[in-house]
Amino acid sequence: MMKQTQPSNQQTLATDGFRLHPEDEAAMREEAGHYEQPQAACIEALKIVQRRHGWVPDGAIPAIARVLGVGPASVEGVATFYSLIFRQPVGRHVILVCDSSSCFLTGFDQLHQALSDQLGIGLGQTTADGRFTLLPVCCLGACDGGPAMMIDDDVYGPVGADELPGLLEDYS
Repeated sequence: MMKQTQPSNQQTLATDGFRLHPEDEAAMREEAGHYEQPQAACIEALKIVQRRHGWVPDGAIPAIARVLGVGPASVEGVATFYSLIFRQPVGRHVILVCDSSSCFLTGFDQLHQALSDQLGIGLGQTTADGRFTLLPVCCLGACDGGPAMMIDDDVYGPVGADELPGLLEDYS
């Protein structure tokens, strides 16, 4: 009787179809070289994958772990902890609407409703054309400008419902 063995990481990576781009792997190794503990490079490694793919697929977790020399559970823990690491596909532009206490008190509900109405989606959803994903975020650090939102890397606030059509138009 032949003994069955678990596949190695390399076989697992081939099975699920995910491969790191060679430039990404090199960038991760370089980033890890800046730290005593390679796990310290985990966030940047996840961001490297996200920049190329728009999100972090499940198959990237063991691939990143292999490059950094850490366990996949460590990478998964970091990936699921940070709200700006996307674990499922998102639109070309991600809109983060701040729901912190400050923004909540200055008009989060109205801003959220206006965004939902204009885009035709709720929080956690992506428009049918793949243009926008709408997500809540606990704080944008713009408490003096609430209600605030962020589109990609651009922070806006205070934002009124009447300003949304013009803001969204700039993101094709």
